[in-house]
Amino acid sequence: MGVGNGYFITGTDTGVGKTRVSCALLHAFAATGKTVAGMKPVAAGYENGTWPDVELLAAASSVSVGREHINPYALVPPVAPHIAASRAGIEIDLEVIRQAYLELRKRADIVIVEGAGGFLVPLNDHEDMAAMVQALDLPVLLVVGMRLGCISHALLTAHAVRAAKLSLAGWVANRIDPQMAAFEENMLALERRLDCPLLGVLPFEQSLDSAKLSVLLDISMIQG
Repeated sequence: MGVGNGYFITGTDTGVGKTRVSCALLHAFAATGKTVAGMKPVAAGYENGTWPDVELLAAASSVSVGREHINPYALVPPVAPHIAASRAGIEIDLEVIRQAYLELRKRADIVIVEGAGGFLVPLNDHEDMAAMVQALDLPVLLVVGMRLGCISHALLTAHAVRAAKLSLAGWVANRIDPQMAAFEENMLALERRLDCPLLGVLPFEQSLDSAKLSVLLDISMIQG
């Protein structure tokens, strides 16, 4: 594991299950006796008086921390972070995010940091999500939303992670299309090409909560 004492969760796209996987990972690490904290540095999308992803990550954490550390930037419109921040008249500052992360590190053995959108989504006029991961010095776990087109999206993301000189520690297959054609063949292609451990395959069943999903993830593949 990298010196960052945690993992950064990215995805092949928006809406592929990053929060689902992040919460399951929090429960999986907690089951090994570690204290855990979830973090969503930038949340864009205010629904019914809250930011749903942030609330789910907080609920899956085993330590109680302030929302300002879990979610330094809470933006209202459900659009790309740099656009949402611009509309709010602010600029996302990576140092603010890094300081919030360091506070979480003081209180938890493992911090699971969930990105917003894909790996290269812009955060401001000159920095993107990849720059944030570099600032936090974290290995990356990739959530692949299993649907048509996922092979190219997954391989492009893996290439971008490695081009940024970051470690791709593993990946999780999340079944977001229960009718996906050639599922097994797609899985085989990804396993052969991603060159990192597959931690697990999560079913389409939306009724399963993150604690139940956690037993489907083999975190021994990424623990030192």
